[in-house]
Amino acid sequence: MNFTLHQLKVFTTIVEHKSITKAAIELNMTQPAASIQLKNFQDQFEIPLSEVIGRQFYVTEFGEEIYEIAQEILNKTETIQYKTEAFKGLLSGKLRISVVSTGNYVMPYFLNGFLKNHPNVELVLDVSNKTNVIKDLEQNLVDFSLVTVSPTHLEINELPIMENNLVLVAAKNNTLLNNENNEKSIFKTIPLIFREEGSGTRHTMMEFFKQEKIAPKTQLVLTSNEAIKQAVVADIGVSIVSLLSIKNELLQNEIKIIPTKGLPLKSTWKLIYLKKKELSPVAAAFLAYVASEKESVYAQYFNWLDAILE
Repeated sequence: MNFTLHQLKVFTTIVEHKSITKAAIELNMTQPAASIQLKNFQDQFEIPLSEVIGRQFYVTEFGEEIYEIAQEILNKTETIQYKTEAFKGLLSGKLRISVVSTGNYVMPYFLNGFLKNHPNVELVLDVSNKTNVIKDLEQNLVDFSLVTVSPTHLEINELPIMENNLVLVAAKNNTLLNNENNEKSIFKTIPLIFREEGSGTRHTMMEFFKQEKIAPKTQLVLTSNEAIKQAVVADIGVSIVSLLSIKNELLQNEIKIIPTKGLPLKSTWKLIYLKKKELSPVAAAFLAYVASEKESVYAQYFNWLDAILE
């Protein structure tokens, strides 16, 4: 048996994506080149590692076992590289983080200083919906996930980072809600723009409505925070969004916050990771950095929130 590390990398990437085309894009290869590497790797086994039925790629049971071993080999290879760099006084390696879409307004500010301190660290940042973020964590494809609602089916460690405040917003020229402090009962009558099922923002909203015994009216359901903001700016409706996400719209006088009793709704941004995961030197260093610097990062980049919430 004479496989190469490159073949292991191609094979594991194809398995993770369940697609030769997507794996080739990630690896910066052509699809035929990736297919050849996969074939050369598979030819070294008498038992099939994968099969294609129709146009769908499937991994066999044997292939799944080889995938697990290949991952261990690649991880050990990366560790050798990390250790070598560490002996030279440098921190290097990959840092893999998945972030829910609204968390994109948070995570870059915690990465900024860390990456400047460690320029040899390679960042892989995936911004997606909550379902995909938790799936990445569950499959051990990332070191950390940034969420406000923690999964209950996984054993995880959590590092709280900062508070997340959800406020009711409308277009600047919207005249529907002009009271200085609206009652919670307004949610029984005003149509709301919602995030999709499963999002952390929607979860926090629905918990609030459940507690207050309110059956909210749904005007529209959109799958991203950016889409909701544009709908609000266009005065299609009102919505409850993270205050973090509307800084620019507030500065540009496109959106206004509607004072409402019971709001802002509060949750917490948390960096989570699997309890059983053995953190790489890079991941451990990032975790320590966030724990020690989160107050100073907040003071430098997020203190504008305090003035609005007073």
